[in-house]
Amino acid sequence: MPTWDQTDSFRRDLKSLTPQARAAFKRAIAHFVPDLKAGRFRKGLRVKKMAGHDNIWEITWADDGRATFQYGPAITEGEPHIVWRRIGTHDIFKQA
Repeated sequence: MPTWDQTDSFRRDLKSLTPQARAAFKRAIAHFVPDLKAGRFRKGLRVKKMAGHDNIWEITWADDGRATFQYGPAITEGEPHIVWRRIGTHDIFKQA
């Protein structure tokens, strides 16, 4: 099973989301986790490298809902590990 961690910025951002936004992110994560394990993301999540950053990725979880993450060292051998960096609207890209 893939493992994950969160930055303090991500935790603060997550707390500021509306309950509806948190629910939308949770629904996206239900698809993201198996895709992460499989090594291929479905098109609807629009997972891609963030422009101008070699090691930061973004995921779309709503029309104006984005989250950024990066891959970290494996915690469990053979399983991907990600670090959630920011979550919110497009404004998070100003502070990726």
